[in-house]
Amino acid sequence: MSQKLQKNLGLAPALSTVIGMVIGGGVFFKPQAVYTLTGGEPGLGMIAWVVAGIITIAAGLTAAEVSAAIPKTGGMMVYIEEIYGKKLGVLTGWMQCVLFFPATIAALAVMFGSQSAMLIGNESLVVPITLGTILLISILNTISSKTSGTIQTVATICKLIPLILIIIFGFINGDGTNPIITPLVGPGVSTGAVIGQLLIAILFAYDGWINVGAIAGEMKNPGKDLPTAIVGGLAFVMAVYIVINLAYLWVLPASELANYASPASAVAEVIFGPMGGKIITIGILISVFGCINGYLLTGPRILYTLGQQKSIPGYKYYSSLNSTGVPASATIIMGVIAMLYALSGQFNLLTDLSMFAIWSFYVLTFVGVILLRKNQPDLPRPYKVPLYPFIPIVAIAGGLFVVINQLLFAGMTNTLISLGGIIITLIGLPLYSIAQKQVNKEEQNR
Repeated sequence: MSQKLQKNLGLAPALSTVIGMVIGGGVFFKPQAVYTLTGGEPGLGMIAWVVAGIITIAAGLTAAEVSAAIPKTGGMMVYIEEIYGKKLGVLTGWMQCVLFFPATIAALAVMFGSQSAMLIGNESLVVPITLGTILLISILNTISSKTSGTIQTVATICKLIPLILIIIFGFINGDGTNPIITPLVGPGVSTGAVIGQLLIAILFAYDGWINVGAIAGEMKNPGKDLPTAIVGGLAFVMAVYIVINLAYLWVLPASELANYASPASAVAEVIFGPMGGKIITIGILISVFGCINGYLLTGPRILYTLGQQKSIPGYKYYSSLNSTGVPASATIIMGVIAMLYALSGQFNLLTDLSMFAIWSFYVLTFVGVILLRKNQPDLPRPYKVPLYPFIPIVAIAGGLFVVINQLLFAGMTNTLISLGGIIITLIGLPLYSIAQKQVNKEEQNR
């Protein structure tokens, strides 16, 4: 007898899933990049948090239709394979395994290492803590899924505590005399030139929404509750992000926030004093540890799936499970790739690389909604994106703007990072061909 997903999820668990998956480390660290880009002024930064939130809501609503219509395990890789064919599906998985997940893990670990070393008072420990954190979490994730789940639960609770405390006491203890909406940018900074970079920086803080549609098959009423959970959950996250950024500015001006790798810790120190600031920083570090754990829990499953599909060379190694049913080999490989990225020590560069890579494929997913409606009109759709085609067009336009801006108009460094990302992604095609030859050879030898 085949097992089916139980349709027992209502609105509340769906809502908490959205909020839990999206709120991570970005909100604590990204204000530095934001206010550096704006030339130390607050206005355009605050606007960008709102615009990125709107793009994310449109993206979440659009992608949810695809995931509800294609209720298969494997996430975006499977959606793109179903819509565009096997090769593009493999490229999606390859990009996630060598760019998105490792670069995101590395970025978070870099921030974890630098903040921990600062807390200890020994800057020489940054690299050992950064690499040791990735290694430790990789090993923990090879023990069992239950271990990973426990870490995730503790970290989810801990990430809300610093947010709540900074928001409440920031407004109580801050003097509120710093500018918040004006000026938009500092002298010599072009609004048009930096808006794309601002969005790609902030979208890192909003990332995680792609997984929301995965629960559609377990919802009692996905047509009604899924869009409510997405809009409600992401609107709540957007509100929290805007309010905490207001709280930051209530305490410190944008020009000062631009000088701190962890603006949240700097604000906490002003509000609560040196010891209180350290306690808040510990809470933030636990949250970041949980984020890294989440990515090292989910990412290797995609590498494992590529192995199961025999889509890249060495598939026998990636597709193996250990005695506790965990893809341990895939987890260690992803951890090693992340450690290599982490040696760069560049938080913002790594997050920009991961966001450019993933948003290129998000756009394909959004376009996929339109293609599926046209090519497979009779496909069962438990949920349809509201206000079609307006919301998908907003998601596509927002995504294209971010990707094209990063590739062509954000300066030579960003162009080179983006081109590097494209080249690494395209290497997946010859690797797929090599794997197929290996598969054919094995079949001939049987």
